[in-house]
Amino acid sequence: MDELIAIAEQIAQRLVARKQTIAVAESSAGGLIAAALLAVPGASAYFLGGAVVYTRDARRVLMDIPDEAMKGIRSASEPYAELLARQIRTRFATDWGLSETGAAGPTGNRYGDAAGHACC
Repeated sequence: MDELIAIAEQIAQRLVARKQTIAVAESSAGGLIAAALLAVPGASAYFLGGAVVYTRDARRVLMDIPDEAMKGIRSASEPYAELLARQIRTRFATDWGLSETGAAGPTGNRYGDAAGHACC
């Protein structure tokens, strides 16, 4: 976690200097990205919120992304990560939307992605 916090500190410095905000949508990271950003003192200056979007129900309820919007897109893919990033940015009206999706492990996912596969 120390390595993540060090990266988050660099991100925080840039966001504060630019007076910008961020929101995060995570899947397989399970909230670790948000936790790292929130571990930096003064996070309320740049962090507006986030969601752990681990299931189809979470995608519908938290992100307001209906099944129809997923046509031709599978989770654990770059197009899905981009969709999540756009949606979290819109829902929180932030300067930046960050998303992550992938296969947490210990085995791969149903799409054939190996454990540790990640898209941001």
